[in-house]
Amino acid sequence: MSGGAGGPPPILRGKHHARPSVFTPDALLREARRQKRSVPGNVPEVCVLDPDGDIVRHLLAAGRARKHPAWACYHTDLHAFALDGMDCGIVGCAVGASFAVLVAEELFASGCRLLLSVTSAGQILPVRPPPYFVVIDRALRDEGTSYHYLPPADWSEGEAGLVRLAARALAAAGFDAPTGACWTTDAPFRETEAAIEAARQAGILAVEMEAAALYAFAAARQKPVVCLAHVTNQMAQSAGDFEKGDADGAAASLRAIAAVARGWRGQAPQPRDD
Repeated sequence: MSGGAGGPPPILRGKHHARPSVFTPDALLREARRQKRSVPGNVPEVCVLDPDGDIVRHLLAAGRARKHPAWACYHTDLHAFALDGMDCGIVGCAVGASFAVLVAEELFASGCRLLLSVTSAGQILPVRPPPYFVVIDRALRDEGTSYHYLPPADWSEGEAGLVRLAARALAAAGFDAPTGACWTTDAPFRETEAAIEAARQAGILAVEMEAAALYAFAAARQKPVVCLAHVTNQMAQSAGDFEKGDADGAAASLRAIAAVARGWRGQAPQPRDD
C-alpha cells in the first residue's frame, strides 16, 4: 500500500474509479429499514441539503415541515415540506464534503431526482456586500471526498445544462446571482491569507465545504445536482458579519430553491401516473 518516498499520498492511490463499490447505499438503507422498521416509500423527487440548518429550523418553527416516514438514514432526519405546490425534502446540518455526499448517495437511492445544495459561504472576490447567492459552476477540489469518485484534477465541474438552468431560473425570479467558481475546503479554520489570495488570483468567488465533492459524485454517478453558495460572510474579519437576511437567510433560500426546482420541473420528464 505504501507509495514510497516522494510517491502520491494514500488519498490518490488505489482508487480504481471505474470499479463498483462493495458497500452501497442501497444495502445500507435495506438494513436500516429492517432495524428501524421504516415504512416503504420514496422521498420527494426534489431534495435539498441545508448544511447550516437554518432552512430546516425556519420550516419547523413555522409548522411547515414534518419528518418523512420512509427516510431510513442512520445519521440524519429528512423533513418533507410543500413549496410552491411542489413536494420537497430537506436534510439539515450535513456539513462538509464527506457528510454531504453520504447523504446525497442515500437520497438518490431513496427516490430523489434532483438535489439542491444551499450552503453558507465566505466571500473571496468582493462581488458586493453579503448576503447574495452564487450559482457554482465549478469547485476547487481542496477536500478529500471527490478523489474517491473522480481521478485527480484541480476542479469538479457542475453539469453545464443544470448550471445554466439554475442561473436562468434565479435571474427570472429577480436574483442577481453571479455564476462562478468556489473553493471547497475540509478545513475552514485553515483559510490562510496566502490561500485566500491564491483563490482570488484564480477568480474564485467564495469558499465553502461541499460543492467539489457533490459535483464529483454527480459526475461519477450521473445524478443531477445543483450547488448554490449563499455568500453570507467575510470570514468574521469585522464585527456584525454572518448576517444572512430574513429568517437567518431561510426566506431568500426558499425562494431560490423554488425558482430552480420550478425550472427543472419544466424541463425534466415527469413521473407517469399509470
